[in-house]
Amino acid sequence: MTQPSIERTAPAGTGRRRRRRLSGLAILVTAVAALFVAPFVHLALRSLEQAGTLVGEITSPRALASLGRSVVLAAAVSLAAAAIGVAAAWVVTRTDVPGRSAWRVLLPLPLVIPSYIGAFVMIAAFAQGGALETMLSWLGVGPIGGFRGFFGSFVVLSLFTFPYVYLPVQARFRQLPSSLEESARLLGTSPIGTFWSIALPQARSAIVAGALLVFLYTVSDFGVVQLMRYDTLTRVIYSTRLIDSLTSVRLSLMLGVLAIAVVVAERGAARGSLLRDPKRESRPLQYPLGRWRSAAAVLLAGIVGLSLITPVAVCTWWAFRGVVRGDTPAAEFWARVADLARPALNTSVAATAAAVTAVLLVAPVAYFAVRRPGHLGATANAIVVGGFALPGLSIALSLVYFTLSGPSWVGGIYQTLPLLVLAYVIHFGAQALNVASVAVGSVPARVEDAARTLGVSATQRLWRIELPLMLPGLLSGAGLVLLSAMKELPATLLLAPIGFETLSVKIWTGTQSALFADASLACLALVLTSGILTWLLVIRRSDTLI
Repeated sequence: MTQPSIERTAPAGTGRRRRRRLSGLAILVTAVAALFVAPFVHLALRSLEQAGTLVGEITSPRALASLGRSVVLAAAVSLAAAAIGVAAAWVVTRTDVPGRSAWRVLLPLPLVIPSYIGAFVMIAAFAQGGALETMLSWLGVGPIGGFRGFFGSFVVLSLFTFPYVYLPVQARFRQLPSSLEESARLLGTSPIGTFWSIALPQARSAIVAGALLVFLYTVSDFGVVQLMRYDTLTRVIYSTRLIDSLTSVRLSLMLGVLAIAVVVAERGAARGSLLRDPKRESRPLQYPLGRWRSAAAVLLAGIVGLSLITPVAVCTWWAFRGVVRGDTPAAEFWARVADLARPALNTSVAATAAAVTAVLLVAPVAYFAVRRPGHLGATANAIVVGGFALPGLSIALSLVYFTLSGPSWVGGIYQTLPLLVLAYVIHFGAQALNVASVAVGSVPARVEDAARTLGVSATQRLWRIELPLMLPGLLSGAGLVLLSAMKELPATLLLAPIGFETLSVKIWTGTQSALFADASLACLALVLTSGILTWLLVIRRSDTLI
């Protein structure tokens, strides 16, 4: 009589434990959402000042026209970046293109180059008297005009944002099961046909996640559109921030609302698109390119050349021209190089801390949103992603307001490293969240079911089975946060501890003072540091998981 009693009570106990776990996870997700919603609360409260003018201001012809230009530019850049990122990810992960390891290190690096540096380089190259114009004049070709406005912004942002798509998609391609592709090949399907019919649909969630990041980055970017003289919403925000701060705050809130609306629409369209039951193979299927190997290498070289080598080459020229011409003594040059050691260390510490913290905070949100779909998960997801569309300046000012207006112990964290890291996390957490959601959704459901049937506890299942399967995607998300945090400028200027100089600040200081040699040295140090950290923390570790 005892055994039946045990069999009846065990499921009830299991259900209670599961409800407690869900309740604890829900509390954690709510706390994370509350942290990320703080800038929105500040902007909303400020926007309600002089509430009678709110509707008229946000519906003014200037505001709506700027919003329309922002949306059109963001949509165009998202499509272009998706095309470049998917093509590069497929070639690097699923073919025998020469130098695959080198391409995997080089392709994410354009993310770390500040957008205004990339825009300046492109303007200088295409402008009259620039490098490209000079070379074309040798061939008898006249100057190329029109590299500003929408077209210039589109080209520059597409070249420097495609890694947002490349990183999650390459992680997804490396996890795809080879069985379906092998079956398609046995049936005579060409590699291109297999890509379109098998691989691309299975990577759709990663592509959409990356394209969403590109969209949000574009609507929040200021440096490129300012140099290209294209009036988007962010340009209006920055131009009014001093003469009419209330208008600037309200337009910033419009960006946040736009981001949340886009996220909600994307989540509704993508519901059920994550494939939860793929077979995981030890190695992804690779396609021999044959006579197309050289063409594939040229394609990757063209992408890297335009998005990385060109700006680095220009920075290298500015950095070394004084030494080459004999204007700068070698000792002085190497002293300037040595002065970058401390900013490089500060940049590495802050960005690495932000990457780790962001993944730790948003991973529960991704897990909850994917595994327990509902209003709480969807709301938390939208709030986290919405922070990516807010300008870094708005996030920093919000944190300054909350720290200085709160209790004394809260005010004590003003201009400390933890507050700077928090600003990075709020601003770039969406990058880790989108990739983490794809990683969580790609864990085979049958693996969980088998582990549950064998009596493996939820904690053991998470650490021993699920986390190793999700880790490549989580590392890709951390890599995105790492690269973005290293070049963030407005939040760093406002929140960094006194004397805590980063490479992005060195670049900004050099460009503002017309010290292009110093700015170029700092830019080279930024690219070198980011490449080393990306390989050490992301690429090398993810290689051990495949």
